[in-house]
Amino acid sequence: MHWRDPFRVRSFRFQWPADLTTSWAMEMETIVLGWFILVESGSVMMLVVFGSLQYLGSLVSPMFGVAGDRLGYRRMLVLSRALYALLAAAFMLLAWLQALTPMIVLIMAALAGLVRPSDMMMRHALIAQTLPPRHLLGTLGISRITSDSARIAGALAGAGVVAWLGMTWAYALITALYMLSFVLSRGVSGGPAQTAVRDAPRVSLIRDLQLAFGYVWTRPVLIAAMALAFLVNLLAFPFSLGLLPYVAKNIYLTDQTGLGWLGASFAFGGLVGSVVLSSHRFAFRAAQTMVLAGAVWFAVDVLFAFSTHLGVGMALLCLAGLAQSLSMTPLAAVMLRATEPAYRGRVMGMRMLAIWGLPLGLLLSGPLIGRWGYVATASMYSALGLLLTGAMAVYWRAHIWDRKAPANAPL
Repeated sequence: MHWRDPFRVRSFRFQWPADLTTSWAMEMETIVLGWFILVESGSVMMLVVFGSLQYLGSLVSPMFGVAGDRLGYRRMLVLSRALYALLAAAFMLLAWLQALTPMIVLIMAALAGLVRPSDMMMRHALIAQTLPPRHLLGTLGISRITSDSARIAGALAGAGVVAWLGMTWAYALITALYMLSFVLSRGVSGGPAQTAVRDAPRVSLIRDLQLAFGYVWTRPVLIAAMALAFLVNLLAFPFSLGLLPYVAKNIYLTDQTGLGWLGASFAFGGLVGSVVLSSHRFAFRAAQTMVLAGAVWFAVDVLFAFSTHLGVGMALLCLAGLAQSLSMTPLAAVMLRATEPAYRGRVMGMRMLAIWGLPLGLLLSGPLIGRWGYVATASMYSALGLLLTGAMAVYWRAHIWDRKAPANAPL
Protein backbone atom coordinates (compact mmCIF):
# COMPACT_ATOMS: atom_id res chain seq x y z
CA MET A 1 0.00 0.00 0.00
CA HIS A 2 1.17 3.51 -0.83
CA TRP A 3 0.24 6.32 1.55
CA ARG A 4 -1.76 8.00 -1.26
CA ASP A 5 -4.05 4.98 -1.83
CA PRO A 6 -6.67 5.88 0.84
CA PHE A 7 -7.00 9.37 -0.64
CA ARG A 8 -8.17 7.89 -3.93
CA VAL A 9 -11.44 7.18 -2.10
CA ARG A 10 -13.57 10.34 -2.18
CA SER A 11 -15.07 9.74 1.27
CA PHE A 12 -11.66 9.59 2.93
CA ARG A 13 -10.62 12.84 1.23
CA PHE A 14 -13.40 14.50 3.24
CA GLN A 15 -13.04 12.42 6.40
CA TRP A 16 -9.31 13.05 6.83
CA PRO A 17 -9.49 16.88 7.11
CA ALA A 18 -12.75 16.66 9.09
CA ASP A 19 -11.07 14.40 11.64
CA LEU A 20 -8.00 16.64 11.64
CA THR A 21 -9.89 19.82 12.51
CA THR A 22 -11.96 17.99 15.16
CA SER A 23 -8.85 16.56 16.83
CA TRP A 24 -7.11 19.95 16.73
CA ALA A 25 -10.07 21.68 18.39
CA MET A 26 -10.50 18.93 21.01
CA GLU A 27 -6.85 19.09 22.02
CA MET A 28 -6.95 22.88 22.30
CA GLU A 29 -10.05 22.63 24.50
CA THR A 30 -8.47 20.07 26.79
CA ILE A 31 -5.37 22.21 27.35
CA VAL A 32 -7.29 25.50 27.70
CA LEU A 33 -9.97 24.23 30.08
CA GLY A 34 -7.65 21.97 32.09
CA TRP A 35 -5.39 24.90 32.88
CA PHE A 36 -8.40 27.15 33.61
CA ILE A 37 -9.79 24.62 36.10
CA LEU A 38 -6.46 24.14 37.86
CA VAL A 39 -5.70 27.88 38.15
CA GLU A 40 -9.21 29.03 39.10
CA SER A 41 -9.96 26.23 41.59
CA GLY A 42 -6.43 25.39 42.77
CA SER A 43 -7.63 21.81 43.25
CA VAL A 44 -6.15 18.67 41.67
CA MET A 45 -9.45 16.92 42.51
CA MET A 46 -11.37 19.41 40.36
CA LEU A 47 -8.87 18.76 37.58
CA VAL A 48 -9.36 14.99 37.67
CA VAL A 49 -13.15 15.42 37.79
CA PHE A 50 -12.92 17.59 34.66
CA GLY A 51 -10.77 14.97 32.94
CA SER A 52 -13.20 12.23 33.95
CA LEU A 53 -16.31 14.04 32.70
CA GLN A 54 -14.87 14.23 29.20
CA TYR A 55 -15.20 10.45 28.99
CA LEU A 56 -18.65 10.17 30.54
CA GLY A 57 -20.07 8.96 27.24
CA SER A 58 -17.97 5.81 27.34
CA LEU A 59 -20.68 4.36 29.59
CA VAL A 60 -23.25 4.68 26.79
CA SER A 61 -20.93 4.11 23.83
CA PRO A 62 -22.56 0.72 23.00
CA MET A 63 -25.81 2.66 22.47
CA PHE A 64 -23.99 4.91 19.99
CA GLY A 65 -22.74 1.75 18.31
CA VAL A 66 -26.32 0.49 17.94
CA ALA A 67 -27.39 3.89 16.62
CA GLY A 68 -24.49 3.85 14.16
CA ASP A 69 -25.42 0.37 12.91
CA ARG A 70 -29.05 1.46 12.49
CA LEU A 71 -28.79 5.08 11.33
CA GLY A 72 -25.37 5.19 9.70
CA TYR A 73 -22.03 6.42 11.03
CA ARG A 74 -21.96 9.42 8.72
CA ARG A 75 -25.17 10.79 10.22
CA MET A 76 -23.90 10.22 13.75
CA LEU A 77 -20.59 11.90 12.92
CA VAL A 78 -22.26 14.99 11.45
CA LEU A 79 -24.63 15.38 14.44
CA SER A 80 -21.87 15.00 17.00
CA ARG A 81 -19.67 17.61 15.33
CA ALA A 82 -22.59 20.04 15.18
CA LEU A 83 -22.91 19.59 18.95
CA TYR A 84 -19.19 20.32 19.48
CA ALA A 85 -19.53 23.57 17.52
CA LEU A 86 -22.57 24.70 19.52
CA LEU A 87 -20.92 24.01 22.88
CA ALA A 88 -17.72 25.78 21.81
CA ALA A 89 -19.75 28.83 20.74
CA ALA A 90 -21.41 28.82 24.17
CA PHE A 91 -17.98 28.73 25.86
CA MET A 92 -16.84 31.63 23.68
CA LEU A 93 -19.88 33.71 24.67
CA LEU A 94 -19.42 32.99 28.38
CA ALA A 95 -15.72 33.85 28.19
CA TRP A 96 -16.54 37.12 26.43
CA LEU A 97 -19.09 37.94 29.18
CA GLN A 98 -16.52 36.94 31.82
CA ALA A 99 -19.10 34.55 33.22
CA LEU A 100 -17.04 31.36 32.92
CA THR A 101 -16.54 29.49 36.21
CA PRO A 102 -15.09 26.05 37.06
CA MET A 103 -18.58 24.70 37.80
CA ILE A 104 -19.92 25.83 34.41
CA VAL A 105 -16.91 24.21 32.74
CA LEU A 106 -17.64 20.93 34.53
CA ILE A 107 -21.32 20.97 33.51
CA MET A 108 -20.58 21.67 29.84
CA ALA A 109 -17.70 19.19 29.83
CA ALA A 110 -20.20 16.56 30.96
CA LEU A 111 -22.47 17.39 27.99
CA ALA A 112 -19.63 17.12 25.48
CA GLY A 113 -18.35 14.04 27.28
CA LEU A 114 -21.54 12.16 26.42
CA VAL A 115 -20.52 12.17 22.74
CA ARG A 116 -16.74 12.56 22.54
CA PRO A 117 -15.70 8.99 23.42
CA SER A 118 -17.71 7.66 20.47
CA ASP A 119 -16.05 9.97 17.94
CA MET A 120 -13.06 7.67 17.41
CA MET A 121 -15.37 4.66 17.16
CA MET A 122 -17.32 6.31 14.33
CA ARG A 123 -14.10 7.30 12.53
CA HIS A 124 -12.77 3.73 12.61
CA ALA A 125 -16.09 2.18 11.59
CA LEU A 126 -16.33 4.52 8.58
CA ILE A 127 -12.78 3.65 7.54
CA ALA A 128 -13.55 -0.07 7.74
CA GLN A 129 -16.68 0.42 5.62
CA THR A 130 -15.30 2.73 2.96
CA LEU A 131 -11.73 1.45 2.45
CA PRO A 132 -10.56 -1.93 1.07
CA PRO A 133 -9.57 -4.42 3.85
CA ARG A 134 -5.97 -4.62 2.59
CA HIS A 135 -5.58 -0.91 3.38
CA LEU A 136 -6.99 -1.15 6.92
CA LEU A 137 -3.87 -0.84 9.12
CA GLY A 138 -2.19 1.73 6.86
CA THR A 139 -5.34 3.85 6.72
CA LEU A 140 -5.80 3.64 10.49
CA GLY A 141 -2.20 4.84 10.78
CA ILE A 142 -2.95 7.78 8.49
CA SER A 143 -6.07 8.51 10.53
CA ARG A 144 -3.98 8.51 13.69
CA ILE A 145 -1.58 10.95 12.04
CA THR A 146 -4.44 13.47 11.97
CA SER A 147 -5.11 13.17 15.70
CA ASP A 148 -1.43 12.97 16.70
CA SER A 149 -0.36 15.94 14.59
CA ALA A 150 -3.38 17.87 15.84
CA ARG A 151 -2.38 17.11 19.41
CA ILE A 152 1.00 18.70 18.78
CA ALA A 153 -0.43 21.81 17.12
CA GLY A 154 -3.45 21.92 19.43
CA ALA A 155 -1.35 21.63 22.58
CA LEU A 156 1.00 24.40 21.51
CA ALA A 157 -1.72 26.62 20.02
CA GLY A 158 -4.08 26.08 22.96
CA ALA A 159 -1.51 27.28 25.45
CA GLY A 160 -0.14 30.01 23.18
CA VAL A 161 -3.43 31.58 22.08
CA VAL A 162 -4.74 31.88 25.64
CA ALA A 163 -1.48 33.38 26.88
CA TRP A 164 -1.37 35.80 23.95
CA LEU A 165 -4.99 36.72 23.17
CA GLY A 166 -7.06 35.38 26.06
CA MET A 167 -9.83 32.82 26.51
CA THR A 168 -12.40 34.46 24.20
CA TRP A 169 -10.17 34.47 21.11
CA ALA A 170 -8.95 30.96 21.88
CA TYR A 171 -12.56 29.76 21.81
CA ALA A 172 -13.28 31.75 18.66
CA LEU A 173 -10.60 29.65 16.95
CA ILE A 174 -11.89 26.42 18.52
CA THR A 175 -15.45 27.20 17.36
CA ALA A 176 -14.26 27.92 13.81
CA LEU A 177 -12.42 24.57 13.70
CA TYR A 178 -15.51 22.66 14.84
CA MET A 179 -17.67 24.43 12.27
CA LEU A 180 -15.20 23.54 9.50
CA SER A 181 -15.22 19.92 10.68
CA PHE A 182 -19.03 19.88 10.54
CA VAL A 183 -19.02 21.13 6.93
CA LEU A 184 -16.37 18.61 5.83
CA SER A 185 -18.10 15.70 7.60
CA ARG A 186 -21.11 16.18 5.36
CA GLY A 187 -18.99 15.02 2.43
CA VAL A 188 -18.20 11.65 4.04
CA SER A 189 -19.88 8.54 2.63
CA GLY A 190 -21.88 6.18 4.83
CA GLY A 191 -20.24 3.17 3.15
CA PRO A 192 -21.79 0.21 1.34
CA ALA A 193 -22.07 -1.93 4.46
CA GLN A 194 -24.67 0.36 5.98
CA THR A 195 -27.32 -0.61 3.43
CA ALA A 196 -27.13 -4.26 4.38
CA VAL A 197 -27.37 -3.39 8.05
CA ARG A 198 -30.45 -1.21 7.58
CA ASP A 199 -32.20 -3.93 5.59
CA ALA A 200 -31.68 -6.50 8.38
CA PRO A 201 -34.71 -7.45 10.54
CA ARG A 202 -35.23 -5.03 13.43
CA VAL A 203 -34.95 -6.19 17.01
CA SER A 204 -35.28 -4.23 20.24
CA LEU A 205 -32.47 -2.01 21.47
CA ILE A 206 -31.84 -4.27 24.46
CA ARG A 207 -31.74 -7.34 22.22
CA ASP A 208 -29.27 -5.55 19.93
CA LEU A 209 -26.97 -4.99 22.90
CA GLN A 210 -27.39 -8.57 24.12
CA LEU A 211 -26.39 -9.87 20.69
CA ALA A 212 -23.32 -7.64 20.70
CA PHE A 213 -22.20 -8.74 24.17
CA GLY A 214 -22.72 -12.38 23.21
CA TYR A 215 -20.78 -11.85 20.00
CA VAL A 216 -17.77 -10.43 21.87
CA TRP A 217 -17.94 -12.96 24.69
CA THR A 218 -17.49 -15.88 22.28
CA ARG A 219 -14.39 -14.34 20.63
CA PRO A 220 -11.34 -14.36 22.94
CA VAL A 221 -9.32 -12.07 20.67
CA LEU A 222 -11.93 -9.31 21.09
CA ILE A 223 -12.01 -9.79 24.88
CA ALA A 224 -8.19 -9.66 25.01
CA ALA A 225 -8.08 -6.46 22.96
CA MET A 226 -10.71 -4.81 25.17
CA ALA A 227 -8.86 -5.90 28.30
CA LEU A 228 -5.64 -4.27 27.09
CA ALA A 229 -7.51 -1.11 26.09
CA PHE A 230 -9.05 -0.88 29.58
CA LEU A 231 -5.69 -1.51 31.23
CA VAL A 232 -3.84 1.33 29.46
CA ASN A 233 -6.74 3.72 30.02
CA LEU A 234 -6.81 2.88 33.73
CA LEU A 235 -3.09 2.91 34.47
CA ALA A 236 -1.18 4.70 31.65
CA PHE A 237 -3.27 7.46 30.09
CA PRO A 238 -4.04 9.37 33.34
CA PHE A 239 -0.43 10.58 33.62
CA SER A 240 -0.05 11.66 30.00
CA LEU A 241 -3.50 13.25 29.66
CA GLY A 242 -5.68 14.27 32.61
CA LEU A 243 -2.89 14.79 35.16
CA LEU A 244 -0.48 16.53 32.81
CA PRO A 245 -1.44 20.04 34.06
CA TYR A 246 -0.65 18.86 37.63
CA VAL A 247 2.70 17.41 36.53
CA ALA A 248 3.59 20.60 34.65
CA LYS A 249 2.68 22.92 37.52
CA ASN A 250 3.83 20.94 40.55
CA ILE A 251 6.60 18.63 39.34
CA TYR A 252 8.27 20.63 36.55
CA LEU A 253 7.26 24.03 38.00
CA THR A 254 6.36 25.38 34.56
CA ASP A 255 3.50 27.40 33.08
CA GLN A 256 0.98 26.99 30.22
CA THR A 257 3.74 27.03 27.63
CA GLY A 258 5.58 24.20 29.39
CA LEU A 259 2.32 22.28 29.62
CA GLY A 260 1.85 22.73 25.89
CA TRP A 261 5.33 21.36 25.19
CA LEU A 262 4.70 18.32 27.39
CA GLY A 263 1.42 17.55 25.60
CA ALA A 264 3.08 18.09 22.23
CA SER A 265 5.91 15.69 23.14
CA PHE A 266 3.50 12.84 23.81
CA ALA A 267 1.65 13.62 20.59
CA PHE A 268 4.89 13.80 18.58
CA GLY A 269 5.81 10.29 19.70
CA GLY A 270 2.35 9.14 18.63
CA LEU A 271 2.84 10.86 15.27
CA VAL A 272 6.10 8.99 14.68
CA GLY A 273 4.35 5.70 15.45
CA SER A 274 1.49 6.54 13.11
CA VAL A 275 3.90 7.38 10.29
CA VAL A 276 5.67 4.05 10.80
CA LEU A 277 2.38 2.14 10.64
CA SER A 278 1.03 4.06 7.64
CA SER A 279 4.25 3.60 5.65
CA HIS A 280 3.43 -0.09 5.26
CA ARG A 281 7.14 -0.90 5.07
CA PHE A 282 7.00 -3.35 7.96
CA ALA A 283 4.98 -6.57 8.23
CA PHE A 284 3.50 -6.10 11.71
CA ARG A 285 1.90 -8.97 13.59
CA ALA A 286 -0.87 -6.81 14.97
CA ALA A 287 -1.75 -8.64 18.21
CA GLN A 288 1.89 -9.17 19.24
CA THR A 289 2.66 -5.55 18.44
CA MET A 290 -0.19 -4.20 20.55
CA VAL A 291 0.94 -6.24 23.59
CA LEU A 292 4.67 -5.51 23.29
CA ALA A 293 4.12 -1.80 22.73
CA GLY A 294 1.72 -1.69 25.69
CA ALA A 295 4.40 -3.22 27.93
CA VAL A 296 6.99 -0.70 26.70
CA TRP A 297 4.54 2.12 27.43
CA PHE A 298 4.22 1.07 31.08
CA ALA A 299 8.00 0.66 31.37
CA VAL A 300 8.55 4.22 30.11
CA ASP A 301 5.92 5.50 32.53
CA VAL A 302 7.92 4.08 35.44
CA LEU A 303 10.86 6.28 34.38
CA PHE A 304 8.54 9.27 33.84
CA ALA A 305 7.31 8.93 37.43
CA PHE A 306 10.83 9.72 38.73
CA SER A 307 11.65 12.47 36.25
CA THR A 308 11.95 16.02 37.63
CA HIS A 309 13.57 17.78 34.64
CA LEU A 310 11.31 19.21 31.92
CA GLY A 311 13.58 18.13 29.05
CA VAL A 312 13.83 14.56 30.34
CA GLY A 313 10.08 14.46 30.88
CA MET A 314 9.47 15.60 27.30
CA ALA A 315 11.78 12.89 25.95
CA LEU A 316 10.07 10.20 28.01
CA LEU A 317 6.62 11.41 26.97
CA CYS A 318 7.76 11.20 23.36
CA LEU A 319 8.72 7.53 23.87
CA ALA A 320 5.42 6.89 25.69
CA GLY A 321 3.50 8.44 22.78
CA LEU A 322 5.36 6.23 20.30
CA ALA A 323 4.51 3.13 22.34
CA GLN A 324 0.82 4.03 22.70
CA SER A 325 0.49 4.56 18.93
CA LEU A 326 2.15 1.21 18.17
CA SER A 327 -0.21 -0.42 20.67
CA MET A 328 -3.59 1.24 20.12
CA THR A 329 -3.65 1.39 16.30
CA PRO A 330 -2.94 -2.35 15.80
CA LEU A 331 -5.50 -3.00 18.56
CA ALA A 332 -8.17 -1.22 16.52
CA ALA A 333 -7.11 -3.14 13.40
CA VAL A 334 -7.34 -6.47 15.25
CA MET A 335 -10.87 -5.69 16.45
CA LEU A 336 -12.13 -4.41 13.10
CA ARG A 337 -10.70 -7.36 11.20
CA ALA A 338 -12.13 -9.89 13.70
CA THR A 339 -15.64 -8.36 13.58
CA GLU A 340 -18.32 -8.93 10.95
CA PRO A 341 -19.55 -5.71 9.26
CA ALA A 342 -23.05 -5.96 10.76
CA TYR A 343 -21.57 -5.87 14.29
CA ARG A 344 -18.82 -3.28 13.84
CA GLY A 345 -20.69 -0.36 15.36
CA ARG A 346 -21.79 -2.27 18.43
CA VAL A 347 -18.43 -3.98 18.97
CA MET A 348 -16.44 -0.76 18.57
CA GLY A 349 -18.99 0.93 20.82
CA MET A 350 -18.29 -1.72 23.44
CA ARG A 351 -14.57 -1.17 22.94
CA MET A 352 -15.16 2.45 23.95
CA LEU A 353 -16.32 1.18 27.36
CA ALA A 354 -12.63 0.59 28.00
CA ILE A 355 -12.16 4.38 27.99
CA TRP A 356 -13.98 4.41 31.34
CA GLY A 357 -10.73 3.12 32.76
CA LEU A 358 -9.31 6.64 32.24
CA PRO A 359 -11.75 8.59 34.43
CA LEU A 360 -11.65 5.76 36.97
CA GLY A 361 -7.85 5.92 37.01
CA LEU A 362 -7.99 9.72 37.31
CA LEU A 363 -10.49 9.69 40.17
CA LEU A 364 -8.46 7.11 42.09
CA SER A 365 -5.22 9.00 41.50
CA GLY A 366 -6.50 12.21 43.14
CA PRO A 367 -6.76 10.90 46.72
CA LEU A 368 -3.77 8.58 46.23
CA ILE A 369 -1.55 11.52 45.23
CA GLY A 370 -2.88 13.47 48.20
CA ARG A 371 -1.99 10.64 50.58
CA TRP A 372 1.17 9.03 49.13
CA GLY A 373 2.46 11.65 46.71
CA TYR A 374 2.78 11.77 42.95
CA VAL A 375 5.92 9.63 42.54
CA ALA A 376 4.60 6.71 44.61
CA THR A 377 1.20 6.77 42.88
CA ALA A 378 2.63 6.99 39.36
CA SER A 379 5.15 4.22 40.08
CA MET A 380 2.46 1.93 41.47
CA TYR A 381 0.20 2.51 38.46
CA SER A 382 2.99 1.76 35.97
CA ALA A 383 4.34 -1.33 37.74
CA LEU A 384 0.85 -2.80 38.09
CA GLY A 385 0.16 -2.13 34.40
CA LEU A 386 3.37 -3.89 33.36
CA LEU A 387 2.55 -6.92 35.51
CA LEU A 388 -1.03 -7.23 34.24
CA THR A 389 0.02 -6.85 30.59
CA GLY A 390 2.35 -9.82 30.98
CA ALA A 391 -0.36 -11.86 32.70
CA MET A 392 -2.80 -11.05 29.90
CA ALA A 393 -0.33 -12.17 27.21
CA VAL A 394 0.10 -15.49 29.02
CA TYR A 395 -3.63 -16.05 29.59
CA TRP A 396 -4.64 -15.38 25.96
CA ARG A 397 -1.41 -16.71 24.48
CA ALA A 398 -3.08 -18.86 21.81
CA HIS A 399 -5.15 -15.93 20.52
CA ILE A 400 -2.86 -12.90 20.70
CA TRP A 401 0.72 -14.15 21.08
CA ASP A 402 1.02 -17.29 18.95
CA ARG A 403 2.55 -16.29 15.60
CA LYS A 404 0.06 -18.54 13.79
CA ALA A 405 -2.99 -16.95 15.42
CA PRO A 406 -5.33 -15.16 12.93
CA ALA A 407 -4.86 -11.92 14.89
CA ASN A 408 -1.15 -12.05 14.03
CA ALA A 409 -1.57 -12.44 10.29
CA PRO A 410 0.47 -9.63 8.68
CA LEU A 411 -1.56 -6.49 8.03
